[in-house]
Amino acid sequence: MPIDPLYARYPFFEGAREAVREADISPAALVVEDAPAVERGRERVERALMEGTVAAEEPKRWDRREELLSYPIARILVSLVDTPAAVDKYATAEASTARERFEADFGGAEFQSTGRARASLDEVLREFDLDGDVRPDRGGDGPGRSGPSSQAGRGGAGPGSGGDAGRTASHYWVALGPYLELGEGSWGSRWRLVNREVRDGEVRVESAELSRLLEAAVERRVSEGLPFEVSGTDGGDAIADALDSAVADLRSLLNDHDAGTGEAIEAVVPALFPPCMKALVQRARSGESLPEHAEFSLVSFLVALGMDGEDVTTLLGVADPESDGDETGEGSEESDGDDERPAERIRTRVEYLSDSDRTQYPPPSCATMQSYGTCVDPDERCERISHPLSYYTDALANAGDVRDWREATSGE
Repeated sequence: MPIDPLYARYPFFEGAREAVREADISPAALVVEDAPAVERGRERVERALMEGTVAAEEPKRWDRREELLSYPIARILVSLVDTPAAVDKYATAEASTARERFEADFGGAEFQSTGRARASLDEVLREFDLDGDVRPDRGGDGPGRSGPSSQAGRGGAGPGSGGDAGRTASHYWVALGPYLELGEGSWGSRWRLVNREVRDGEVRVESAELSRLLEAAVERRVSEGLPFEVSGTDGGDAIADALDSAVADLRSLLNDHDAGTGEAIEAVVPALFPPCMKALVQRARSGESLPEHAEFSLVSFLVALGMDGEDVTTLLGVADPESDGDETGEGSEESDGDDERPAERIRTRVEYLSDSDRTQYPPPSCATMQSYGTCVDPDERCERISHPLSYYTDALANAGDVRDWREATSGE
């Protein structure tokens, strides 16, 4: 089955859905056979819940077919988890990842040099029926001065569509209807029409703002129809049974709310961390690249203590981006733009977990840490608590006067 690389990159495109249908590939068969796409689909959902991305941790591990088919598998998993939080987090992560890839594709230079497929702005606009509603602002011209809006999708003026002027366009005009439909009031006052330049039924936006609107379009498409009924037929029941373990693991990520998350923590004292977190801090400080689950567990714990990105990278001894690795970017030609340097990756994770506008999750419980294999050297306090945060708040309450690690660090 030949796979269009664009569909592997954007599996929510209508053409990608049609390609799967025409190939007559049965998700049930994939699941029962435990095909590689199933493992990738599980990773897709796990990373959505933990990090806000669906990009593969090891892109070279998966071929185009597995990447494409992982999308319907991921939708099945989200439907089986069957909670609003899972749907929201998953759709948000798919959209956020798509936005990053759109912006990389629209830039064009990287993909022209590698010969890899990329989406142009006109293709994306057509995909979401926006090709007649968006056009570049050519040198500050107002609505109606450069021909119909649809020229952005047909004349090569959109970013990545082949024209230098289009690729470097800094502003666009968006029809009022789609602008209001896709934009949300929670995005801030800058999105209110009273604070925008509006002329003749069009709103002027920056290129980054257009990307945000496209991100919203992706999120809407991904969430559409989720969750759907999986069980209830012989085939559906077989799928649910085969994915039972994976669904249980995913639900555990959503259910780790049992203790400690509602209390305000006033001080960071690493010496009082639970043994599991002390061990992870030590491993990170020694230069070890922590496994995905371990890094998420540690960073989410530190964020729950009120630490910011700078605090976390300092505690873990992670180098700043400018001194972290090769400045040339060589050696990652197949990275798909998804690889990050350690400090940058951790700061991104901290920012994501600290974002109050999204539904967030506390650190994993002790039971989940045990399943990850990261519960080490349990002590007497561990025997009577069920969550690392409960351990820390109890230890802090019984420690008497302590000095916040952040104060000690700032005083050096």
